[in-house]
Amino acid sequence: MTSPDRRPNSSPFADLFSECIPYYYESVNLRLSSFPAIWSPATILPGDVNAENKWESIEPFVPDITIKGTPSGDISHVSYAPDDRDCWWTFSKCNIPKLHGLPDDIAEIPEPHTLVYSFDDGPNCSHNAFYDYLSSQNQKATMFYIGSNVLDWPLEARRAVSDGHEICVHTWSHRYMTSFTNRDAFAELYYSMQAIKLVTDVTPTCWRPPFGDVDDRIRAIADGLGLRTVLWKYDTNDWRVETSEISDADALVMGAVDANYETLLQEAEQGTFSQAGAILLAHELNNFTMTEAIKYHQRLKSAFRHIVPLAVALNKTQPYIEEEVTMPNFMECTTQFQVTI
Repeated sequence: MTSPDRRPNSSPFADLFSECIPYYYESVNLRLSSFPAIWSPATILPGDVNAENKWESIEPFVPDITIKGTPSGDISHVSYAPDDRDCWWTFSKCNIPKLHGLPDDIAEIPEPHTLVYSFDDGPNCSHNAFYDYLSSQNQKATMFYIGSNVLDWPLEARRAVSDGHEICVHTWSHRYMTSFTNRDAFAELYYSMQAIKLVTDVTPTCWRPPFGDVDDRIRAIADGLGLRTVLWKYDTNDWRVETSEISDADALVMGAVDANYETLLQEAEQGTFSQAGAILLAHELNNFTMTEAIKYHQRLKSAFRHIVPLAVALNKTQPYIEEEVTMPNFMECTTQFQVTI
């Protein structure tokens, strides 16, 4: 273990090994017993009175909707009506809840010629070169963080906030959310929020379901926690590339990821976003996904008038529960972007 004063360096991607050596961070280590096992499916911990009380306040508002599939995503045995009564995104790409009182998912944005820049699966231990690049471009993004990663790499999570990025939740263990019981789905979100608050001092108000797997049962649980459900319109599918050893299959997938970026660029040039903008899904997952984002960033800047975090696109100047942390509204976000704490 390194010392409590260890800070992430700004090494290039070639120095992945040193950046990804586990380190000691006192506030996390002292509280590990207050969280589920890292990267294991979450459940409410025995004796966690705060979690139990919060769940009891939400439970009455959760609809009686059947669990679907398994955490691995197997839905082959699921018997489901074609009327999509649960607004199950995995089945129909439904993003307007059928349960009264739930807000619509955020799947596109009202501002024309605008791209919401978003990255899932962080914080990545080796993201410094990528974040250095974003800083050099004064580019802010929305980062959907996995709770387990936040506790594994707390300083990297802190950097995101200090750099002015928006932080949202991407669950505790990155499983298919509709496969969980109500209590466990709650735990996946609740403990991720607690981890982010512990490490960064901010509490998110948005989340993205892994694989987009959400229905009105899960939406109700997220809504009870004050989390707005965020999806996307354009998927790079960059996560499909395994970079530990590039195979012929990986090379084909890399070409497909390039094609996905090119499609977005082509549609922007053809005026597809002249009336409303789009949300891009990419990943802070590995060397490939981050270098791919860097490779296409300048071309995206040329194709779109604005590339902004989600909160800015929605004119949400207070992206967290903590009111002292603010972001500019869309009109204010031109050439300068500064988060105020």
